[in-house]
Amino acid sequence: MINFRPPETRTRPTVGSSSSSSSVVTAEKALSFISKGWQEVRSSADADLQLIKNRANKFKNLADRELENFINSASISPFAVPAITASTITAPAEIDFVKKLRPKFSEIRRAYSSSEFKWPSQGKLRIDLSAIKNAIVAEVEEEKEREREIWRKWRCNRLKEERHFGEFDWEPIRAFKTRLKELEVELKGSSSSPAEIFEVIKNSEFVGKVKSSLKSICKEPEETKGVPPLDVPELLAYLVRQSSPFLDQIGIRRDISEKIVESLCSKGHSKLLLNSLPGGGSSLIDGEIMNDELDLRIASVLQSTGHCYDGGFWGDSTKQNLEGDKRHVAIVTTASLPWMTGTAVNPLFRAAYLAKSEKQNVTLLVPWLCKSDQELVYPNQLTFSSPEAQELYIRNWLEERIGFKADFKISFYPGKFSKERRSILPAGDTSQFIPSRDADVAILEEPEHLNWYHHGKRWTDKFNHVVGIVHTNYLEYIKREKNGALQAFFVKHINNWVTRAYCDKVLRLSAATQDLPRSLVCNVHGVNPKFLKIGEKAAADRQSGQKVFSKGAYFLGKMVWAKGYRELIDLLSKHKTEFDGFNLDVFGNGEDAHEVQSTAKRLNLNVNFMNGRDHADDSLHGYKVFINPSISDVLCTATAEALAMGKFVVCADHPSNEFFQEFPNCLTYKTPEDFVAKVEKAMSSEPQPLTPEEQYKLSWEAATQRFMKYSDLEKVLSDETSLDRRRQKGMGKSVSMPNLEEMVDGALAFTHNCLTGNEFLRSCTGAIPRTRDYDKQHCNDLHLLPPQVENPIYGW
Repeated sequence: MINFRPPETRTRPTVGSSSSSSSVVTAEKALSFISKGWQEVRSSADADLQLIKNRANKFKNLADRELENFINSASISPFAVPAITASTITAPAEIDFVKKLRPKFSEIRRAYSSSEFKWPSQGKLRIDLSAIKNAIVAEVEEEKEREREIWRKWRCNRLKEERHFGEFDWEPIRAFKTRLKELEVELKGSSSSPAEIFEVIKNSEFVGKVKSSLKSICKEPEETKGVPPLDVPELLAYLVRQSSPFLDQIGIRRDISEKIVESLCSKGHSKLLLNSLPGGGSSLIDGEIMNDELDLRIASVLQSTGHCYDGGFWGDSTKQNLEGDKRHVAIVTTASLPWMTGTAVNPLFRAAYLAKSEKQNVTLLVPWLCKSDQELVYPNQLTFSSPEAQELYIRNWLEERIGFKADFKISFYPGKFSKERRSILPAGDTSQFIPSRDADVAILEEPEHLNWYHHGKRWTDKFNHVVGIVHTNYLEYIKREKNGALQAFFVKHINNWVTRAYCDKVLRLSAATQDLPRSLVCNVHGVNPKFLKIGEKAAADRQSGQKVFSKGAYFLGKMVWAKGYRELIDLLSKHKTEFDGFNLDVFGNGEDAHEVQSTAKRLNLNVNFMNGRDHADDSLHGYKVFINPSISDVLCTATAEALAMGKFVVCADHPSNEFFQEFPNCLTYKTPEDFVAKVEKAMSSEPQPLTPEEQYKLSWEAATQRFMKYSDLEKVLSDETSLDRRRQKGMGKSVSMPNLEEMVDGALAFTHNCLTGNEFLRSCTGAIPRTRDYDKQHCNDLHLLPPQVENPIYGW
């Protein structure tokens, strides 16, 4: 009640009202009010205390009855409580414990039910339960004492048995003691130096017998002889590799730690790895695939000692899990639908037809673009909010064209669109988005493009077999730019560099591309089955007497100068008089659309420009002649599609068109005058229907068969021993003399990795800034760990 002021006293006095009489009256009223309020509070508090006391008495009576029932029931029927020691405490002992507490409860009841008991005046109830506590403590102490007594008896019996065993005089022990005494007497009587004494001990009969006895006990199996023991560099290498997550966090990047491991292994006995394997080497891992040579080396040494090795020391993360004994093929490409470009469409069909055989599991890895880049790349302002939505679009588009459900996996890696290069470049290490358990065979669509700025694990180190497929003639595009000759010189050597460092085999779709290391020319692309069906329908309609082609000539392609538009306008303008009355419809969209159309209009050419559309669109079925003067393509997909639909194709006599020249409907020209003649011939005659052999040659089934053969994939996948190819590759390198070619490839890969790790050098060579690692937006879209976790900011 301190500082309590009645409401009437809180009124602020007016200025000048300071008379003494007024102050006295106000003070008397305040004291009267305080006295009255205090009496009311005291009477209320007394009533509350009496109410609490009555309720406490009721609670005490109820507790007494419940306690009485509990004790009575305990004395009548035993109850089970978890035993402290099963061998010493039983249910009757527990009942005795409760009976011992019964007198204590009675005392408590009598004490607190007595009329002399008074509740504390300060509102705090203090009940003395020390009697119960003391009874419980005493019982526990008795139990502990019983356990200690049992332990002492057991220990005494054990010591008696040991003493009895020590008195047993075993013949080998007695002989051992005798020889030790003889050796001790011999050493005491000798005045030799410590070195001489040690030599005597070493060459003594006693030590020789001990050695022979130990050898007989630990007899080395015949099949494991010749396995060199682990040396210090190998042990350090394994320690560094297992510590790579920790080293990564303190600033030592994983690629650097891998180089340390590689350097340490080269100093050890890993060069004898093949010799350390027994004849039945496959039993080492019981059907599991070891994806690291160091694991295999340690496994062989452990097996030579009789230890059964079943994986890494700290887990089996380095094992390959080939479910169902199937091999894994990962297809990595640089574009994705709905961008209708060759590197988006052809790898998609390749994945579908490789998975169709069901002999191997297939994963298609495509770039994921953030929404701002999607708006720049994908047509008709089509965007996707999640990778799942884009995957659904891709699968629906594919199944509509191939007519069967393709069972393969689609994954995404972070990508960025480069406006200058008009292409998608990877952000971060693309190889990390293929799990180690699936890292078996890699197909790199456009290997030079994927690896220009690749800063991560070497593809040939992670995968058993790496195949590159060259789609694009980058040198031809670059030569058309400013300072193109100089740029093409550097790009040519960089392409040689990265393909040699990261690929085991390179397939060039045509001879139009540069000659790359380990490469050969083979068309491994087919056409959409939908185009072959259109061609079959056209042949059937012609056979029934119907008119199939009601329109003339057309050209279809992305509207950029490098896609053949420059050549087309030059040919039409040079022979404008010969093409009088000839109309050409052009379908396409692109960055150079306005400039191309304005140039054709300025030259007054008979060209009708229309928006781009799918080549299988119904509006294009009636055209008879497809004109494609492009010489920048490696292998024009649109040309193959036009031939599949039964149309004439007029194209340049160029290495990019060699595959098509054996088809009768393909008319090639060498000069502008020849171009005019071939166009006139096509417009005045009818194309021949495709034979079944020609249809098969254009199909994806035939393309897949060619790919399996010329990429060595057929041999790799069918060879059962190639399941351990990664292990065998590493052992093969170390058994013989160092291979100069492989040493050069490794040095090129290491140098490229160092250069692409520097942000300044990346920017100077045209990389998109800050694409060495993926950004936060990719983390949100693809549910990835933040870049600072995967790649610490304090790392190099």
